[in-house]
Amino acid sequence: MLTSVILVNYKSSALLIDCLKSIYQFSINNLEIIVVDNGSNDDVQNDLMTQFPSVIFIQMGYNAGFARANNAGIRKAKGDFVLLLNSDTIILNDAINKCSTQFEATNYVACGVQLLNADQTPQISGNFAMRGGLNYLLPIPFFGDILKSIATLIKIKKPNIPEAKGTEYVDWINGAFLMVRKETINAAGLLDEDFFLYAEEAEWCSRLKKHGSLCIFGDINVLHLQGATANVAFGSSGHGYQNLFDKKGFQIILSNFVRIRKEFGIVWFLIMLFFYFLAIPIFLIGLAFSSLLFLKNTGLQIKHWLGYSKNVCRLILYSVRIIANKPYFYKAL
Repeated sequence: MLTSVILVNYKSSALLIDCLKSIYQFSINNLEIIVVDNGSNDDVQNDLMTQFPSVIFIQMGYNAGFARANNAGIRKAKGDFVLLLNSDTIILNDAINKCSTQFEATNYVACGVQLLNADQTPQISGNFAMRGGLNYLLPIPFFGDILKSIATLIKIKKPNIPEAKGTEYVDWINGAFLMVRKETINAAGLLDEDFFLYAEEAEWCSRLKKHGSLCIFGDINVLHLQGATANVAFGSSGHGYQNLFDKKGFQIILSNFVRIRKEFGIVWFLIMLFFYFLAIPIFLIGLAFSSLLFLKNTGLQIKHWLGYSKNVCRLILYSVRIIANKPYFYKAL
């Protein structure tokens, strides 16, 4: 079975080359490597052709984001399986070929692997869909902490698998390593090109899941330097999706709400919008109590509160368009 590996690059050629080196140290006989560049305006193509002449190179000519660039690769792909692979990953122990072999022997329509942080600790790789996207409330400071405490008391199932043990069923898979059967893509459709970055794989998995089950292979590991490529694009810092305070944070919020509207509908979009506004005063009250009771220096957190408040207010400018659900490229850069 041929596996088409698609890597999207934007001004992160050093990470990309390290990733490709980790792939090429193992057999690539059953792999087709496709690199899609989002207008990096550097010498990445020459570097790739010198070191990896078998790579298929696609130039988008602009920063097209995750969905559009991967779709360009998928349209070119000839493989029975398609692997979306982040350029900030390092392949360990022939993980791609092992995953393809294991995947072929199952009836799953899509799969992922257990991602690892740089220190080899497990990274969240598989997730469960919560009604209305309620899990997007959890990263909000203080407000999210209150919800987590309530969820623990009433024993609500966690929205993700902290570490996969064996083969674990999930609702959606981290897009850093997402392998899908080409026949399922043909049935479910490509990634939604309204998305620029973030939440697109969750929305896509909701459509893939209509054609079969998804899983994480916990016995296969890949190193993921989480957030490294996006931080370059946004001039941001931090890992994962916890940062809701700067330009990157706004893109996360915007994409999450686009997903909520598309997957869960208008009512849930409005409910979640209400909660995000409600979190603004709760965040501020939490800062005040933290400062008074624990004598903490809240300077940085006040900056985060201002950034979060600005991002939520900015979301209003997009709300009518999101509710209308007509094609639009939600790019905040």
